[in-house]
Order: sequence, then C-alpha cells, then structure tokens
Amino acid sequence: MLALGLVLNTLGIGLFCWAIFALAVYPLPFFVALSVGMLAFRDGAGVVGALLIGIASGALTLAAGQVAVAVSRSLILRIAIATAFAVPAAIAGYHLVFALSQIGVPSLAWREAFACGGAVCIGGTAWTRLIVFAGTRPSESAGVAENMPQPVLTAATHE
Repeated sequence: MLALGLVLNTLGIGLFCWAIFALAVYPLPFFVALSVGMLAFRDGAGVVGALLIGIASGALTLAAGQVAVAVSRSLILRIAIATAFAVPAAIAGYHLVFALSQIGVPSLAWREAFACGGAVCIGGTAWTRLIVFAGTRPSESAGVAENMPQPVLTAATHE
C-alpha cells in the first residue's frame, strides 16, 4: 500500500509539473481576459457576456502574439513580443514555485533559490513556445541558388 501511495504521488507531481509547463505561455492572455472580463462586467455586460468577452479577448491576445511573432521580420520586434509573454510567465512561475516550496523547504534562502530557478525555467519555456511560431526563413541568396539548374544524374555518373 505504501508503494502504491509513492507511485501515485510521483505521478501526481509529474502531472502537476507537466500542467505548469504546458500552460506557461498563457499568463498574459489570462490577465488580459480577466481584466477585460471584469471591465465588461462592471459596465453591465452581465456574467455570461463578461465571460464570453473575457475569453474572446484572451484568445485574441494569444493569437495576435503568435501571429505577430510568426509574421514579423524584425528580430527586435520578435524579442519584444516574446518578452511581453515570457515576463508574466516568469513572475507566475516564481510565485508558484515559491508557494509550493513552502510545503517542504524550511529555509527561506532555499525557497528563494528554488523560486528563482522556477521563474527562469517557466519563463524560458514560455519564450521558447512563442518563438517556435517564428519559423526560419530562407535568405535572399538561398533563393537565387534554388533557381539554378541542378545537374542531371545519369547511369554514367554512378560508374
């Protein structure tokens, strides 16, 4: 029975860590959705209307960020957009790891160290997940090389 408990605890912690890293990109869209939803509710949209407006604004924020990173040619603009998504994720990661480390780590210094490490890991994950949408583009010189005729392989060249 003890072994089953250890296995289930390990699986639960692994699932929780997977969820943290899977949701690393979403703190900024969640904040936007929450802010816009609360604003809509305050202005009289009702609960359902505020919920729909909030979800739509969060989804639009995420989609706009991903499209902007994928379409932009400027490296500085890509870095700025990815930073706008990664910084809230890093802050959320810091607070999450700090709160979880209070369960089993008695030293404040070690809790801070773990929290800073968690912030770096989760912020880096958010950065990487957003930059993935910026595919590599062929350079101008590669386009010229692609238009050049390729030599034809014949049976004589293999001999």
